[in-house]
Amino acid sequence: MKIKAPLVAKKAQPGQFIILRIDEKGERIPLTIADSNPEKGTVTIIFLEVGKTTKQLGTLNVGDSLQNFAGPLGMPSEVKKFGTVVCVGGGVGIAPLYPIVKALKEAGNYVISILGAKTKDLLLLEKEIQDFSDEFYIATDDGSKGQKGFVSDVLQKVIDKQKVDMVMAIGPIIMMKVVSNLTKQYNIKTLVSLNPIMVDGTGMCGGCRVSIDGKTKFACVDGPEFDGHTVDYDTLMLRNRRFIHAEGEACKLAGVS
Repeated sequence: MKIKAPLVAKKAQPGQFIILRIDEKGERIPLTIADSNPEKGTVTIIFLEVGKTTKQLGTLNVGDSLQNFAGPLGMPSEVKKFGTVVCVGGGVGIAPLYPIVKALKEAGNYVISILGAKTKDLLLLEKEIQDFSDEFYIATDDGSKGQKGFVSDVLQKVIDKQKVDMVMAIGPIIMMKVVSNLTKQYNIKTLVSLNPIMVDGTGMCGGCRVSIDGKTKFACVDGPEFDGHTVDYDTLMLRNRRFIHAEGEACKLAGVS
């Protein structure tokens, strides 16, 4: 969706996110900014319809409005000339990867992009990301496009054939964990973008706390990007599952399935 939000578009940087609310009774959900156009005053968001709010969001039409659209929030991505950078995106994590790939390429890096999804129908922004990539690879779980397997399999092949200075990974928690474990073996700087459950997005509620190198951090103000080798992924996965039952009940009450 392209959202008309001139003030947000004017300030948005790669890696930042917004929090939206559809109506007065709606919950607040964080979505990473997939793209922004300051001249047109628009911010692009990409979402997967999995819960009450994203399914309701999918029912909106051109010209409809949102109750709130707050941002940009979080710290922007670390963009500089690292050298050879591998950008790994999985599922809807491909969406926030796009502006980062673009920014890293414009900063003079040699950019290798690896996109992964369960099937080819769930791949996003292939052409857009490929346009800013020196090398481009795809992996699908079912083998419907690119290499059959996982993004970590492709990353291993890349590491085996050339020196990699930095890896940026965004996607499911388990994907980021596997990628981080792999790059740790080679002492490759790795950044991951965490999207835990958030409420206010300004560091006040503590709902998005994550454990980084044994210390508590708030993803909304300290992140969302962190050193992938220091994240407690197991705790993060447990915390992200704590409202699954409530989410199911909310869908029932809202009449969405």
